[in-house]
Amino acid sequence: MRYDDRLATVLNLIPVGPNVARIQFRQLLDLLGTRAAEERGDVLDRAYLRLSQLRDMIPAQDRATILREPGLRLRSPRLVAELARGESLQAQAAIQAAQLTQEQWVDLIPALPLATRGLLRDRTDLGPAARDLLERLGLGARPLGFSGEAVPEPVAVSQPEAKTAPAQPVPPPKPVFTAMAAAHPAVPEPVPAQVDAETIGDIVRRIAAFQQAREAAPEAAPPLRDGTTTAITAFDFASDGEGRIVWSEAGVAPMVVGHALSSHGPAAHALRLHQPLRGQRVVLNGAPAITGEWQVDAVPKFDPVGGRFLGHIGRFRRMQQAKPASPPPVVESEADRLRQLLHELRTPVNAIQGFAEVIQQQLFGPAPHEYRSLAAVIAVDSALMLAGFEELDRFAKLDSGVMELTGGTCDFAQVLASTIGRFQPDGSGKNPHWSYLSTTNAAPMGIAELEAERLCWRLLATLSSNAAADDHLEAALATDATRLCVSLSLPPSLASLDDHALFHAPAADSALVPGVGIFGTGFSLRLAAAEARAAGGKLVRDEALLLLVLPLLTPSQNPAARVGLSETCEHPAE
Repeated sequence: MRYDDRLATVLNLIPVGPNVARIQFRQLLDLLGTRAAEERGDVLDRAYLRLSQLRDMIPAQDRATILREPGLRLRSPRLVAELARGESLQAQAAIQAAQLTQEQWVDLIPALPLATRGLLRDRTDLGPAARDLLERLGLGARPLGFSGEAVPEPVAVSQPEAKTAPAQPVPPPKPVFTAMAAAHPAVPEPVPAQVDAETIGDIVRRIAAFQQAREAAPEAAPPLRDGTTTAITAFDFASDGEGRIVWSEAGVAPMVVGHALSSHGPAAHALRLHQPLRGQRVVLNGAPAITGEWQVDAVPKFDPVGGRFLGHIGRFRRMQQAKPASPPPVVESEADRLRQLLHELRTPVNAIQGFAEVIQQQLFGPAPHEYRSLAAVIAVDSALMLAGFEELDRFAKLDSGVMELTGGTCDFAQVLASTIGRFQPDGSGKNPHWSYLSTTNAAPMGIAELEAERLCWRLLATLSSNAAADDHLEAALATDATRLCVSLSLPPSLASLDDHALFHAPAADSALVPGVGIFGTGFSLRLAAAEARAAGGKLVRDEALLLLVLPLLTPSQNPAARVGLSETCEHPAE
């Protein structure tokens, strides 16, 4: 049977009378009684709800009779626990008809009602573990009057003729628990005075003598307080759909239930995708017995009825490893301090910009034009400051290796040619003239086109802002098998500087060009050099030239470029 819909079919039947209710009650017992203990689902929940509704429609005597019918397979601990919560007749019949394993009985006994646990003493098939559990719960033996041993008669203290026979010495009381007997070694009992008859006064004196002798004996250490604990090296568990442990072994459950398997890393990714866990590292914090690193192996569990994800079941194993040395003191780098400072500066600048825009746009009511003009200037200055903060943050991240350029593919030759075209003179007489020479038609690179455009724009804008209107600047692109090289001529105002002065030059006196930034020419060149290093290349100075060297994608890394290059070789441009 590929899809078991018997339970849903039974639930579709509406119990319109007592006979139909009895039939459905028996059908539900047959179907629920053979379900796996860990099975869950909406259909099962509806079935148990219907079972509780039928209990109000069928008398307890009839339900007990149905439970005693031959052929009933009551093998589900959940069903037994549900039936045991009913009337005494139903509970007794359910306990007698249950067909559970010894492990299932051990797990079920603590969940049974107190009045129902005593019914288990009538079962003769319980194993030692279940009987020991009943013994610890105080239900291991019948009340007085059911044991086969004779009860000694009370001593007649008011009749003197009871001294016809000499009184026998009373044996010492038997210890109730083995642990108590081990904790208190045997103490020689003082020999009581021989009397003709035991009276109440004699018994009191014997008890006092016994207590004095026990107090005089040296106390032994309590058996379970020797400071030693059994190391936990492995335990089984089950988690819910959110990755929290909901079940574990009896000795470990109080310490681990409620812990999350993982909130980050490969284990969290596997949990989100409902995939098996294979040797995943998980750190538990809590009781000393479970604190530390564990290795987890688990498989996902799905509802066999509806296919809903129920969680994972598996095993924790302790990771055996040497105690790590104390970590070296954390040294805060210059880049980290700069990023922290920028984070503290952004908040007030953002607030100033927001209030300035509120005044300039009159969002909360009319404002004088003088205030609006001042607010507009403040908003522009705040925007420039935030843009500068972004550049500083980008430089700090790129320089420290925290940030990488966005990956992708682009044709750097096409990006460079397009950017140079935007810097050609527009008739205003403010821009220098750029000439461009390229020895290749394509220069594929492994970064996103936006990153390439940002790098080209930063370099060209920085050089153009330091050039006069009649200056003539040159750009050239050449490639070999593995890299490309872009040479950019420096304007006369920068060519006369040495290397250190060039990369620390202040801003030009001309108007601010978008893309140059507010921190000067030197900072823009250092930021471009950091971007080139992040792309796997470099930006260096060679006399009156700036050389930008970047790696190319090989044909094996870029099949599209390989096809384009082969077509270019077969059909060269005329």
